[in-house]
Amino acid sequence: MTTERELTAPVNLCQPNGRLNPQAIGWSRQPLHHCNLSGRWPRKKKWNYWAITTETHLFSATISHLDYAGLVFVYTADFTTGKFAEVTKLLPFGQGCQLADVVAADARYSGSGLQVIMQQTESGVNLVVDIADFEGRPLMAQFTITIPPQHETLNVVVPWNERTFQFTSKQNCLPAEGIVRVGEQETVFSGAQSFACLDFGRGIWPRHCRWNWGSASGQQAGRRIGLNLGGQWTDGTGSTENGIFVDGRLHKLSNDLTWQYNKQDYKQPWHITEPDGRVALTFTPFLERVATSNVWLVRSEVHQLFGRYDGTVITTDGQQLPIKNLVGWAEDHVAVW
Repeated sequence: MTTERELTAPVNLCQPNGRLNPQAIGWSRQPLHHCNLSGRWPRKKKWNYWAITTETHLFSATISHLDYAGLVFVYTADFTTGKFAEVTKLLPFGQGCQLADVVAADARYSGSGLQVIMQQTESGVNLVVDIADFEGRPLMAQFTITIPPQHETLNVVVPWNERTFQFTSKQNCLPAEGIVRVGEQETVFSGAQSFACLDFGRGIWPRHCRWNWGSASGQQAGRRIGLNLGGQWTDGTGSTENGIFVDGRLHKLSNDLTWQYNKQDYKQPWHITEPDGRVALTFTPFLERVATSNVWLVRSEVHQLFGRYDGTVITTDGQQLPIKNLVGWAEDHVAVW
């Protein structure tokens, strides 16, 4: 069984020479890392990704900076009709993308016809998106995302080596309320199953990489249950981004997971397991998002599946929790960047 070090005090991600600070390797229940990346152009990668889900809809907005380019993308999904829509803006050298070195800070992009604001508040984050042309119609979205007091999150450094490494903060089960208006059509996000998820990433990446990511948040038998599941990119590093969230507490998983799915037909059920039996899940997709890029130095292909998780997970203190029809996603992502 793999054992990871739990961090409890603030720490710089990098040494003064830009290499990984050995004291930064580990995981924490709150964001503690100052991501003081420097040099290494064009290997630095930064992003803030938000996704809000209900039983019937999803809204997502991302600001990313890849050193030589920025990508701002927004997408919506209606699970009941299967309708999916997405707009991506490519920005030379990331011009206009404002991304901070710590998690609890504002992020924004404002340009011609597109504005994305992720603003910190006393109780969480306000997310505002305005797009003049979202597949032919204007889009306006406003969300209030609440971070409950003492809410635990998954924060981890993945060290490939002292020159390539990643800090990620995954935050699940954040209550969210808001509205998305596309043209004259309005969708309200509210209620007991309306949750936001944050993927905050800062690091120095190899040119070629592949990863799996699975995430879900929802109410299960009166408890707030969240999943963050990773694969491939962390394998063999001694660190994982795997965790179970139960009523605001993180139960860390330190073993690599096994992901089984059909790369010829991603809509077939996925199976995700942990060697000690703490994760035994089947993910059944009902909608697929395919995003491909082949521009400048970026080549990527993402198959992000939306669906439902079923199975069992076991907490750190040995509780076996059934998972039934938990809405979330799972993805296979190949990138040359």
